[in-house]
Amino acid sequence: MSIPAQPAKRPANPRFSSGPCAKIPTFELAKLADAPLGRSHRAAVGKAKLKAAIDGTRDILGVPADHHIGIVPASDTGAVEMAMWSLLGARKTTMVAWESFGAGWVTDAVKQLKLDAEVKTADYGQIVDMASIDYDTDVVFTWNGTTSGVRMPHGDMIPANRAGLTICDATSAAFAMDLPWDKLDVVTFSWQKVMGGEAAHGMLILSPRAVERLESYTPPWPMPKIFRMTKGGKLIDGIFKGETINTPSMLAVEDYLLALDWAREIGGLPALIARCDANADVIAQFCAANDWIANLAEDPATASTTSVCLKFTDASITDGAAFAKAVAKRLEKEGVALDIGAYRDAPAGLRIWCGATVQTSDIEALMPWLDWAYHTERAALATG
Repeated sequence: MSIPAQPAKRPANPRFSSGPCAKIPTFELAKLADAPLGRSHRAAVGKAKLKAAIDGTRDILGVPADHHIGIVPASDTGAVEMAMWSLLGARKTTMVAWESFGAGWVTDAVKQLKLDAEVKTADYGQIVDMASIDYDTDVVFTWNGTTSGVRMPHGDMIPANRAGLTICDATSAAFAMDLPWDKLDVVTFSWQKVMGGEAAHGMLILSPRAVERLESYTPPWPMPKIFRMTKGGKLIDGIFKGETINTPSMLAVEDYLLALDWAREIGGLPALIARCDANADVIAQFCAANDWIANLAEDPATASTTSVCLKFTDASITDGAAFAKAVAKRLEKEGVALDIGAYRDAPAGLRIWCGATVQTSDIEALMPWLDWAYHTERAALATG
């Protein structure tokens, strides 16, 4: 097997991690100078910044005016846990998972909250038949499987007249995919994914139906303070106006505001989605042209446009995990791709982040390097 020469062109930014993700292309530390460091987040300047983050989120994502948006602790994980602990148990629950984070929510619902939930799962690369779900139950699912690269193609299967709540972990979908707000009662995400923000802060978006549940239902389990969203049977409205449950990083808030400004400058949500689609399409074309690599998602309609997961299909590779790690390590050593190994619980392969903050030119520059690394490692196997 011949080894192609090392490509002459390198990605300008080799950061293809699936979280925390690449910063916006125009990022500079100096642009965070307006952050009110050393000030209380409850001071007028802090409240104004937090409210601007909430308002900017609503503006870019097109969140309906009657939905509540809150900044919560512990990233997307904290937001999902807040929703599950506060809302589940009022009616039967259906837990849906086709990757590791969805499986984690199943564990929490069944083993921690001890709900008698119906659990529907699919293997990596596949997706649960979402049309088969009983939406008169409360349904918890991910929109885009960050560790499997499999996403919901649309929300048409979710009925408008459902009796249950839909609780959607959209952390690697928000700002990258068109979320149908009329079909989703709870949406969670973090700043560190598509917007390239800093970690530790989550976003929780509640529909009027979710708020109604919060104000009419008291869970049977003790509620940790960090999860409480009601007081005296009423929503704590301040949470959704910037009065956060715990102390946020105002530096991280400033960074998120910078990303929101960038999103507006390039054309808002349509432009963000287009950037993700273009990035993922480069990899799709590369896979179509090479018979030794393929998208982990079996159905192209469900292939993620952010966390693109790949598998090596060369039958001569006997230790897929070792081979994939060697390829990722070789690319990192050359400084052309950082942090692209598959998630630890996922099948062996690679995971390349294609979110909106990644430049398509960098994905294009990476593909010849991927070809080079594969052939180099394949030749090493043949001679070893």
